[in-house]
Amino acid sequence: MPDLLLELCSEEIPARMQRKAAGDLKKLVTDALVEAGLTYDGAREYWTPRRLVLDLRGLEARSRDVREERKGPRTDAPEKAIEGFLRGAGLISIEQAEKRSDGKKGEFYVAVIERPGRLAEEIIADIMPGIIRDFPWPKSMRWGAASREPGSLRWVRPLQSIICLFGPENGETVVVPFEVAGIQSGNTTVGHRFHAPEEFAVRRFDDYVAKLEKARVVLDAERRKQIIQTDAETLAFAQGLEVLADEGLLEEVSGLVEWPVVLMGSFDPAFLSIPAEMIQLTIRTNQKCFVTRHRDGEGLADKFLLVANIDASDGGAEIARGNGKVVRARLSDALYFWQTDQGALPDQTVLQDAAGKFGLELAKPLDQRMAKLDALNVTFHAKLGTQGQRVRRMADLAVALAPLTGADVELTRRAAVLAKADLTTEAVGEFPELQGLMGRKYAALQGEADSVQSAIEDHYKPLGPGDRVPTDSVAATVALADKLDTLAGFWSIDEKPTGSKDPYALRRAALGVIRILLDNNIRLRLGQFIPAGDLLAFFHDRLKVQLRDSGARHDLVDAVLYGSADDSKDDLVDLSRRVAALGLMLDTEDGRNLLAAYRRAANILAAEEKKGTAVAAAVDAGLFEEAEETALLEAIVATETAVEQAVSSENYPAAAAALATLRAPADAFFEKVLVNAENPDVRANRLALLARIRTATEQVADFSRIAG
Repeated sequence: MPDLLLELCSEEIPARMQRKAAGDLKKLVTDALVEAGLTYDGAREYWTPRRLVLDLRGLEARSRDVREERKGPRTDAPEKAIEGFLRGAGLISIEQAEKRSDGKKGEFYVAVIERPGRLAEEIIADIMPGIIRDFPWPKSMRWGAASREPGSLRWVRPLQSIICLFGPENGETVVVPFEVAGIQSGNTTVGHRFHAPEEFAVRRFDDYVAKLEKARVVLDAERRKQIIQTDAETLAFAQGLEVLADEGLLEEVSGLVEWPVVLMGSFDPAFLSIPAEMIQLTIRTNQKCFVTRHRDGEGLADKFLLVANIDASDGGAEIARGNGKVVRARLSDALYFWQTDQGALPDQTVLQDAAGKFGLELAKPLDQRMAKLDALNVTFHAKLGTQGQRVRRMADLAVALAPLTGADVELTRRAAVLAKADLTTEAVGEFPELQGLMGRKYAALQGEADSVQSAIEDHYKPLGPGDRVPTDSVAATVALADKLDTLAGFWSIDEKPTGSKDPYALRRAALGVIRILLDNNIRLRLGQFIPAGDLLAFFHDRLKVQLRDSGARHDLVDAVLYGSADDSKDDLVDLSRRVAALGLMLDTEDGRNLLAAYRRAANILAAEEKKGTAVAAAVDAGLFEEAEETALLEAIVATETAVEQAVSSENYPAAAAALATLRAPADAFFEKVLVNAENPDVRANRLALLARIRTATEQVADFSRIAG
């Protein structure tokens, strides 16, 4: 089976777009080929800073012939119906259709549509121009004289050449000819921009990869990443250092170079007085370089690693020197920010009002920054007031939460008041990613308690599924206050997530609340701190997501929610325990059989209630005719008592285990007893017995919502 090699070479492709663009090319081409009737064995995409490549193997050489019969209207149908049939079938006149009869509806028309197969080369040549012209770049441009013409090609950067080769794995291949914006497909490309800019011809994918390598282009992005990582680690090791892992930066720099060359630069050790995180972010953001640290754990080193796209004649010495010069300039700025934030603000008279409102100590730099945040009236949201007003709400809420979380009230108040103070620092103004972290650094410098420091850094957490959850009680409390205030506030102005849109990250905030409560086993009645109704339902939906991701069944969450009393549905820890206990019970044979017995009882009841059959208000043991009825009632009574006691003491495993004991007497009842007895009183009494089974299970969960 033949293979297809496709390369689209342009002046440049931004690193952030490369991976998605290569995936888009693969999907667009393979979808179009399949739509045209061709199958293939496999396809893989590649990308570099200049090219998108598709290697497609085992493509059929020709699409199959197609014969389709399309049934039309009756031969005596109105003319408009016949005309519509002709248009849909692509026929010119009704004489091209066949007449048939099925013996019941009379004669009707049938269009026999035959489409001969096509050569794969023809199909490829047809689909490629449209794919290239309509390629879904998030940003694109026109260029050259043709850019003034309507409908001229738009591409991420000027498109320079197209390879489109088709043929067997061994043997001659052919160019699939097509043209886009004056660029003719061919079998030639260029290598590295500086080392090998001359054109060269290729025949197939393996040949293409080998020749690119000789022309100083590593096609596989994963291999470029491995080269960078290995060479960086080797260089660092030789200096007694190790590289700080940074997967995001590794991905980015691998998209900036076609021929990665790792070099080491240095900066003045005096800059190591700046916090390590600030140094790393400065060097990463401005120069796309990796920082290093001492292998003995003594902190960052004054060496960094950069990735060049060229084998320089001097071994890269001048490149490293130039990067070091820029790094030192950037670190000088960072040092200025760090030192300035530790000093006093000018004109502190304007800060007095805020100091009084929040109990701030203006002798302390971080307190001054909080006072500045309030004095500047920085808007949090047009409908929710300023950042200062938000901090006031957070602090009040954190103080209210502290007795429930076991946090020290005064430390919690102090942490909440200072949590947003670093937003007005020079460091966070330059590097917003450091908010919270810089607040902790400055809090430590002015002697704040450890719990206050932790809370300032961690109150934003968790930021996602893989992020850690605050465990310090003060930090957890302030984090809860931050997220609950955000959720309640945006709900109050009707700014809720809709579909895929969640501009204020409210889903993340709700999941953060849930993870903090569950991981720290904090028993909190959310209804005391959020508006009732929609927001609690939103928390329930997020709880389903969280428990499902933890391995629980989402249907069990619904079963517990609808089986719980209204006054217990806002305790998420309690709900999660109930779900866990129910899941464990249903994993046992007794639990599965109890569910089957419940369903049998519920189905019988539903059917009889629908027919209007009488169900006794209470079970009368005097109407029992079989021993199994007595045994079932005794089991139900004992179970109801045991479940009630277990639920009241929150021993949900015991409650579930008590329910499971109903399995045997229920099985015996259904085996021996005829529910729909002829005597209406006996029948009503037996139906009431089944209703007692339903009521007993509802103390733990609504079994009707359990799937399977």
